[in-house]
Amino acid sequence: MPPSLMPQSRTKDTMNAPFDPAAADGGAYGLSKAAKSPKIEIYRRDLCGFCAAAERLLQSKNLPVTTIDIWKEKERKAEMVQRAGGRTSVPQIFIDGQHIGGCDDLFEAEQTGRLDGLLRA
Repeated sequence: MPPSLMPQSRTKDTMNAPFDPAAADGGAYGLSKAAKSPKIEIYRRDLCGFCAAAERLLQSKNLPVTTIDIWKEKERKAEMVQRAGGRTSVPQIFIDGQHIGGCDDLFEAEQTGRLDGLLRA
């Protein structure tokens, strides 16, 4: 590559260096070095269409989602009920520890634009 076409931030010496995400400046997205993904948790169970829909919406945001299957980890159901203020239905969704609610609550937050605000906070 001619020197005039080489990116200003990379020299010949660093062309083969591995990418260091900690050194990235955020590029066109304007993310700071300190930006972190929110912690997204969804309590769910198999064969639940509402759980699948909520999970698809959250995954469409290209962020990691922690799923907790209360059928496979039965002891986690009591934890969910306690964290969700007594709600026993699934899904129950939490973003950075804040209870969002169930599937309808999540989709309402998406429609009003509140969800993106929660994910950026």
